[in-house]
Amino acid sequence: MNDTNDANDEKRYLPAGLPIPVSEPDGLSEPYWQGLREGVLRVQRCTHCGTWQFGPEWICHRCHAFDPAWVDVAPRGRIYSWERVWHPAHAALKDHGAYLVVLVELPGAGNVRMVGNLLGDPMQAVEIGAEVEGVFEHHPDAQPPYALLQWRRA
Repeated sequence: MNDTNDANDEKRYLPAGLPIPVSEPDGLSEPYWQGLREGVLRVQRCTHCGTWQFGPEWICHRCHAFDPAWVDVAPRGRIYSWERVWHPAHAALKDHGAYLVVLVELPGAGNVRMVGNLLGDPMQAVEIGAEVEGVFEHHPDAQPPYALLQWRRA
């Protein structure tokens, strides 16, 4: 587990009551979620043409080969876009106030992009291109146990 980016002892960013993220019934994204539980970020990369992709698919977006491999990548990136969210998207967020959602581009994974929360003051200034690092927020007592990938400024 990558302890330097571990949020076990930090306050949980999101309130209780949100649905627990799990893989689809066919298990497509299970390597991603298992990686987060282990403190590792995994992204798909085609073994035939080398194309990186996220979200998970059974087929390569470029060459259409089946079963792209899952590769461990550094949870480091830069903010490609962002939004300060005021409207609660779920009843559990009703009194949570504003929060920041970022689209993070991962240079170490072919510049694929993934969405996540930006930790810290929800009113902080956010700059496109700012470097961020992943923080693994573990929920070992949930049923089933899970982890989330949050982001903080590097």
